[in-house]
Amino acid sequence: MQNYKIIKVIIDNSQNNQRLDVALANNISTYSRSQIKLLLLDKKVKISNKIINNISHKVKTGEIYTLYSPVKNFTHHKPQNIPLDIHYEDKDIIIINKNSGIVTHPAPGNYDNTLVNALIYHTKNKLSNINETNRPGIVHRLDKDTSGLLVIAKNNDSHKIISDQFKKHSITRKYLAIVWGIPNIKSVSGYINRHHINRKKMSLNKNLKGKYSETIIKLIKSYGICSLIECELKTGRTHQVRVHMNSVNHPLIGDKTYGLNKTSKYGKEKKFIKKYLICKNFKRQALHAAELGFVHPKTKKFIYFKSKVPKDMLDLLDNLSKY
Repeated sequence: MQNYKIIKVIIDNSQNNQRLDVALANNISTYSRSQIKLLLLDKKVKISNKIINNISHKVKTGEIYTLYSPVKNFTHHKPQNIPLDIHYEDKDIIIINKNSGIVTHPAPGNYDNTLVNALIYHTKNKLSNINETNRPGIVHRLDKDTSGLLVIAKNNDSHKIISDQFKKHSITRKYLAIVWGIPNIKSVSGYINRHHINRKKMSLNKNLKGKYSETIIKLIKSYGICSLIECELKTGRTHQVRVHMNSVNHPLIGDKTYGLNKTSKYGKEKKFIKKYLICKNFKRQALHAAELGFVHPKTKKFIYFKSKVPKDMLDLLDNLSKY
């Protein structure tokens, strides 16, 4: 049987006529507005024993709302002694340098050997539980085959404060990527939503469908057939760098989802054939979350972290330099 945490909220004068989701989120510091919406849609909010699930409902002074929040239980996720590359840790956060090949959190078909399993072991399950039951501590994610920096929340207050910074796009994030061709653009922007056919992919459009996205592009070095670039995220959307670079015909080296039909042309030039084969044999998308900066949830000071380019990407660049 599901256990619930019961939370009562009394609407005061300052909140009169506010939207219900806004008023409840402002009253409960450990819950985000999106979580409140989920509780409403799941019929877990009542007033006078009457279920209310209208997110836009306007509240009135003195009303009392009762929320039934499912109690999170992470015991079904195994703690696993998986090595972690920890760049920083205190009582509130952990900065992890994730290796490529490891999944961030458990999901259907992949419940073990994830970063979450390793974190549960490392912290003795002292992680935020503000998110869904399969994502303790996870504020943001990296794709399985993307390496680099992640911030982990060890308590709910830290999780909410950092999550709010992500929502306001005040987090500094820079990625290093190796892409096909030589980009001559300064930025890519548009709206990202699910691909209309392949729901595992995302697509970029200018029709205001989905969520706005923007990436600043800086060319670091050209290798003729490909380039090392820096991507500064002004927003953080699913597959953002991969989708953006594919949209301008410079997909990431090794990306098995985006741009496969755009790479064969580089193998037609004899002078690039060796470089082409080197790039084609790279086993994952050449993407690394290299820099991460944000305001610490407790000290309120801006902190900044950098991660070196991983060995596989360095080896790729070294091999390309030989030809």
